[in-house]
Amino acid sequence: MPITDDLRKTLSDPTPLYALAGAGDLAVEKLREVPEKAATLAGTDRKVVQERATARLQEAQTRLTEAQAKVNETVSSLPSDFKSLQEKAQDFALQSVGRAAELAVKAREMYDELAERGKVVVDRQRKDTADELVEIAAKAESKADAFAAEVDQIAEQAATKVTDAAAAVEPEAPAKPAAKRTTPRKPAPKA
Repeated sequence: MPITDDLRKTLSDPTPLYALAGAGDLAVEKLREVPEKAATLAGTDRKVVQERATARLQEAQTRLTEAQAKVNETVSSLPSDFKSLQEKAQDFALQSVGRAAELAVKAREMYDELAERGKVVVDRQRKDTADELVEIAAKAESKADAFAAEVDQIAEQAATKVTDAAAAVEPEAPAKPAAKRTTPRKPAPKA
C-alpha cells in the first residue's frame, strides 16, 4: 500500500496549485508594468533607439571577437600532457555539478516563493468568497424574517376573519343542560 499512500499524498498536496497561482499573480504584476514601459519606449525618438541598438550590436560583436581570441589562445596553450588535461576536465565537471546543484537550490527557492505567494492569493480569494457568502446569508435571513412576519400577519388576519364569520353565522345561544342518560337496570338473579 505504500504506492497508494504516496500517490494519495502527492494528489492531496496543494503546493503545486499554490505555485501555479503565485506564478499567475507574478505574471499579472509584470503585465501591469508593460503599458508604462511601452509609453516610455513610445516617447523616445526612433533614431535614438536605432543608435542604441547599433551600439549594443557592436558591443556584442566585440565581445564575441574577444571570446574567440581567448578560445584560440586557450587551445594553443593546451598542455600536451593528458594527465593535466584530465584533471582540468574533472575540475570543470565538478564545477558544473556544483553549478547544477546551485541552480536546483535556486529553482526550489523560487518554487517555494511562488507557492507562498499563491497561498496568499488563494487565501485572499477564499476570504473574499466567504465574505460574499456571509453577506448573502445575512440578506437571505433578513428576507426570511420579513417573510415570516408577513405570514404571521396574514395568519392573524385569517384567524380574525374566521372568528368574525363564525360569529355572524351562529349567534351565541345559552348553553343547554346536558340530557340525562338512563341506563336500563339488569334484572336480579333468580334463586
